[in-house]
Amino acid sequence: MIRTGAGWLGVRRLSFYNGGVSKLRWGGVGLPILVAVVLLAACTTNRVVENAPPTLLAATEAVPVEVTRAILPTRPFPTTTLEPTATARALSTLTPAPTAAPTETPIPETAVERISLTAVVENAFERPLYVTHAGDNRLFVVEQPGRIRIVANGELLPEPFLDISERVGSTQLEQGLLGLAFHPDYANTGSFFLNYTDQAGNTQIARFEVSSQNSDRAEPNSETILLSLNQPYPNHNGGQMAFGPDGYLYIGLGDGGSANDPLGSGQDANTLLGSILRLDVDGIDGQAGIPRDNPFVNDTTKRDEIWAWGLRNPWRFSFDRVTGELFIADVGQNLWEEINVQARGSRGGENYGWNIMEGSRCFNAELCNEVGLQVPVFEYSHQEGCSVTGGYVYRGSEYLDLYGNYFFGDFCQGTIWRLFREDDGTWSPAVVLDTNHVISSFGEDAQGELYLTDHTSGSIYKIVP
Repeated sequence: MIRTGAGWLGVRRLSFYNGGVSKLRWGGVGLPILVAVVLLAACTTNRVVENAPPTLLAATEAVPVEVTRAILPTRPFPTTTLEPTATARALSTLTPAPTAAPTETPIPETAVERISLTAVVENAFERPLYVTHAGDNRLFVVEQPGRIRIVANGELLPEPFLDISERVGSTQLEQGLLGLAFHPDYANTGSFFLNYTDQAGNTQIARFEVSSQNSDRAEPNSETILLSLNQPYPNHNGGQMAFGPDGYLYIGLGDGGSANDPLGSGQDANTLLGSILRLDVDGIDGQAGIPRDNPFVNDTTKRDEIWAWGLRNPWRFSFDRVTGELFIADVGQNLWEEINVQARGSRGGENYGWNIMEGSRCFNAELCNEVGLQVPVFEYSHQEGCSVTGGYVYRGSEYLDLYGNYFFGDFCQGTIWRLFREDDGTWSPAVVLDTNHVISSFGEDAQGELYLTDHTSGSIYKIVP
C-alpha cells in the first residue's frame, strides 16, 4: 500500500490493536529475557528502558558514518550504455529467473486458527539467531558468537560447519553473526554468504566456500569480502540475507542505531543504512555487481545497491516461494511493530517511511508528509510486544492446513501470529500460539517446513498444526 496526496491506494489501511491489554511477562522470565529483549528490540518504551542495563545503549549524539563501497569491477554490456558516475560500479548481466507461480491445481489455502511446536533440538545452541537449509535435508543453525552448526536427521553434529568467532564482534547485544544464505546453485558452486559484525563493530558481507573434502565443513580461509559498511552505533545492524526468485542476493541493514535515527539514515538513500540491498554475487572474479534494473542505478542522489529503503531495523524478511512476494518485518521505536509486503513484480524503490512514520502513524509528530510512503499490512502496539521477528509463508507439504499462512512472532512476548490474505485482498491477523520462547528467528527447510529459534534456551522448534 502507498499513500498519495489524495489518500490511500490499493488495499485499505489495516490497524490491529488488542484492546490495550498488556501481556508482557517481565516478572516471570527473569534476567535472560531482559538481556535478550535489548538484543533485537532497541525499543524505547518506558517498560523496556526501565529494565535495560544503561550501558547497552550508545550515546544519541550523531556521529559521522563512513561507508566503504563494494569493490565492483567494470563489466561490459553489449546492449546497454550507462552514463559515467563518480564511482565506477558494475551492473549485472544475470538474466532474472521467472517468479514462481502457483501450480495448475492450487493447494487450498485456509486461515489457520491454532498451531503447535515440536522440539527438534533443545538446549544445545549458543544464542541461535537463524535456521536455514542448503537445498538438502540438513538444517544449518547460526549461532550469534560466530558459528554455524548442522542438524542432520534430527541430530546435532558435534563439529561446527564453520567457526569464525575470532573474527566476529558480538560484545554488544545486537552484534555478531547475523545472517546466512546459501547460493541457489550451492550443489555446484559450494558458495554461501554471511552477514556479520567484525571486531570493530562494522558490517561485513562475505562469501565462503564449502570444503572439497567434507560437505559438513566449510573452509574458514575461503572468505572473500564483498562489501564493508561502517556502523556508527552497536545496534540496528539488520542482518538478514536471502536470495530472491530472480537469483539476486538481498541484504537487510538497519538505520545505524542509537534511537530515533539521529543520523537521518532512514530517509537518506545516499547511505546504505536503513535499506535492503540487491546484489549480483555471480560477478567477475567472484566480486559482487549491481543488477542493471536496480531502482536507483540512474539516480545520482541514491545508492545503486539499494532495492528498498526507509527501514529502521528489518529483523528478518523472506520471499514467498510460490508468489515471489517479499515480507519485511521492521522493528519499531516507541509504539508500533510492523509487517510490510512488497508485491510480486515490484521494480523496487519502495520507501517504507522510517523515520517520518512508525508503522502507519507519524513519528514524533501530529502531522507529517506521508506522500509516496508505503504503509504496513499489519502492525501491533507495544502493549502486545516490543520487537517483531519476521517469518515465512508456509509452503511445505506435511501440514497442508497451514498452507498459505504467513507466520511471525514477537521477540519479547513469545507470541506467534499468522497473516492470511482473504479473497478481497485484505490481510486478516490472528494470534495462533502464546509461548514463553524468546523468538529470535524463523526459518525454512528445503521442503518448505517452518522452524523457530529460541535465543535464550538455545533450542530449535518445528511449527506443526
